[in-house]
Amino acid sequence: MSTARPPASRRRARRRGSGAERDRGAVTAELVVALPAALFVLTACVWGLGLAAGQVRLQDAAGMAARAAARGDPVAEGVVSRQGDLLCVRIEERAAAVPLVATACALP
Repeated sequence: MSTARPPASRRRARRRGSGAERDRGAVTAELVVALPAALFVLTACVWGLGLAAGQVRLQDAAGMAARAAARGDPVAEGVVSRQGDLLCVRIEERAAAVPLVATACALP
């Protein structure tokens, strides 16, 4: 019984290492590249949610101030203006280097 030699391409592959050996560490390299990008996206999302929450709080404050101005109560913050029959209050705030502005109007 004679043993046949494997084809030359197999002999070369065996010398260089199998596919699993050549790919060793590839997942680690991909993780090193992908992890900072994923952290950046996560940080940007959390920052955006914080800005959105700040805008909602500011809009609520502008609405309460407009209703107070319409009742004749003094308004502690914001600029009160009249637009036709409406009393409007505009409040500005700087949050994380982004200006937030909210305007609300009410009938007197």
